[in-house]
Amino acid sequence: MSPENRPVRRVAVVAGARIPFARSDGPYATASNQQMLTAALDGLVERYGLHDPGAVGEFVAGAVLKHSRDFNLARETVLGSALHPTTPAYDIQQACGTGLQAVIAAANKIALGQTESAVAGGADTASDAPLGVNDTLRRVLLEARRARSLGARLKALAKVRPAHLVPDIPRNAEPRTGLSMGEHAAVTARAWGIGRAAQDELAAASHQRLAAAYERGFFQDLVVPFRGLARDQNLRPGSTVEKLAALKPVFGLDQPEPTMTAGNSTPLTDGAATVLLASEEWARQRGLEPLAYLTAHETAAVDFVGGDAAGGEDGLLMAPAYAVPRMLERAGLGLGDFELVEIHEAFASQVLATLAAWEKRGLGTVDRARLNVAGSSLATGHPFAATGARIVATLAKLLAERDAPARGLISVCAAGGQGVTAVLERA
Repeated sequence: MSPENRPVRRVAVVAGARIPFARSDGPYATASNQQMLTAALDGLVERYGLHDPGAVGEFVAGAVLKHSRDFNLARETVLGSALHPTTPAYDIQQACGTGLQAVIAAANKIALGQTESAVAGGADTASDAPLGVNDTLRRVLLEARRARSLGARLKALAKVRPAHLVPDIPRNAEPRTGLSMGEHAAVTARAWGIGRAAQDELAAASHQRLAAAYERGFFQDLVVPFRGLARDQNLRPGSTVEKLAALKPVFGLDQPEPTMTAGNSTPLTDGAATVLLASEEWARQRGLEPLAYLTAHETAAVDFVGGDAAGGEDGLLMAPAYAVPRMLERAGLGLGDFELVEIHEAFASQVLATLAAWEKRGLGTVDRARLNVAGSSLATGHPFAATGARIVATLAKLLAERDAPARGLISVCAAGGQGVTAVLERA
């Protein structure tokens, strides 16, 4: 059969493995992206016997905060893991959408018959963030390197001043605006009229649902202990609306009645997550039952710099408001066709604004009983590149627990005004 006539295959989500997520500068303060990603990958390899040559067609993963040593992160992770060293690997990065975009990239190759199986994922450490050399110092050092004589080299080095020795610290700010993600989210929250009580209610529910999922053993085959942690460190099982209401706002302080606090925003987090994807035939040959199938995906971007950011339509984190309607129209689906909805909780206000935007665009409302039923980023934390893989594995297992066919929607907002979305189905 010629390639152009070859049917597109269904892509199975077979399994997932991640390490518990930790608050920055905590238990994983000295762990690198590679070490965390290796631990998550090894958990998957050991649990599902993926040691043999060719067992996995390729490994695709990424990180947002990367040292220069991480230039080949995915491949170096393979070489340090229990996965066979002949497994090809490559990096991918799309800010907070990295993990989900890695899943999509791997799934596309499986769907086209280019590989039978793949592992996708991501890792990020806010604790071990790279420090850049002061740019003025960098220019001086490059000038000294290019010098053709000792005198010229010394003349260049003589330009160094004490202030040049201060490193450039990574900032959680958009280069085009200078505003942090939290400040952008505060603008969107005001534009959509998202109140404090609704945000705290969503945050409390995230913690309570994640705690309940751990208590019933849901994460037993999804989470691999690492450096003394067996569950997500950010989890607060006793979180309530009343407790969250006592916290002071931290974003949007330049406006009256700010609503965004540390409690209804995700903390800086360290962690890693992986997902095993495969063709149905590969899974059947290994005696593995697919949890769900990836059936659709869509990406979008908004002009958060010159667009209608103040009006809420083109806020930094609002791209899923465009991606999801396009994806559902192409798939012939509506929000009512989904038993479960997973929206990455960068901020409670951003989730609520996304829901409001979908409703404004005629998609209808999302039953809160179907939203993030096992908790999400407000409770787990958010290691940027790992979140997408975490959500895919969690949703796939939630669908697999159901006795009847079901669908799940994934929505992930990302820095740079981007969004990555997908649909999982359980036949």
